[in-house]
Amino acid sequence: MMQTRKLGKTDLDVSILSFGASSLGGVFRETDDSESIRTVHAAIDCGINYIDVSPYYGLTRAETVLGQAIGQIPRDKFLLSSKAGRYGESEFDFTAKRIFSSVEESLQRLRTDYLDILFLHDIEFVDPGIILEEAVPALHQLKEQGKIRFCGISGLPLSLFEQMLPQIEVDAILSYCHYALNDNSLLDLVPLLEEKGVGLVNASPLAMGLLSTREPSSWHPAGDEVKTVCRQAALHCENSGTDIAKLAMQYSTSHAQIPTTLVSTASSANIVRNAKWIEEPIDETLLEEVLEILKPIYNQSWSSGLPVYNHSANLASGSGDQA
Repeated sequence: MMQTRKLGKTDLDVSILSFGASSLGGVFRETDDSESIRTVHAAIDCGINYIDVSPYYGLTRAETVLGQAIGQIPRDKFLLSSKAGRYGESEFDFTAKRIFSSVEESLQRLRTDYLDILFLHDIEFVDPGIILEEAVPALHQLKEQGKIRFCGISGLPLSLFEQMLPQIEVDAILSYCHYALNDNSLLDLVPLLEEKGVGLVNASPLAMGLLSTREPSSWHPAGDEVKTVCRQAALHCENSGTDIAKLAMQYSTSHAQIPTTLVSTASSANIVRNAKWIEEPIDETLLEEVLEILKPIYNQSWSSGLPVYNHSANLASGSGDQA
């Protein structure tokens, strides 16, 4: 049976490997819905008990396909999170009214009457005032109504959580691309999370496809050096007879302070393989070699390509100017 860990101060015991449903929306490649549904069922059969999705993924397609899959499974067999606030590449709406309607729409698509967690999706792109004054209070109302059990925030910059968490009451955060072979800066945030009792969901152990022998997607915002060095590490694993994805999954799920790591795929064979990989002992020698290759770009992140609000300046001054 897959190992589980407690998510912050919630009563949720999450599998150390969890399922990110973004792939079901055809976000990374063309997908077949019937295979996507089989993939969700295979994930549950492998002991994965936590699934995350968003209306943004595939512009509601991921939620719709996931709803078809989990509609065939007893609700007590899995934990489910979705998101609100982001609906397109540059489409954001964190008003309380939209969050309430968004949750109703998500519940209909997902064929369920509650979410275990609702995250505010990518809050770095909007004035923090709307998050503090409208969005977070809306989350608390949804909890009181029983529509969601727990709530949280998500985003890329770790500084976002450092600035927001002291001011809001949330149960969890979702962070991506900061605990993987090429970047473990997420560990710097752990003391604050533990002090606040906030649960941590780690996503993208393959750094959104960087840790691969394949060329990363054209939209990937990482710099050329980061892309080149990550590919070198992947090729080193391949020459050693191993897929870097295996090492990456093992690395990301092995840390006791990282409760769960989301991996996304629309292939049932992939999810079964991922689940088996994390049961195997990690190759410590290969890990050291890969970390050495990655050292020149270690903890180098990137911006999303969209304008990001300067939360620290806005929170200090109360202004809503764009940085």
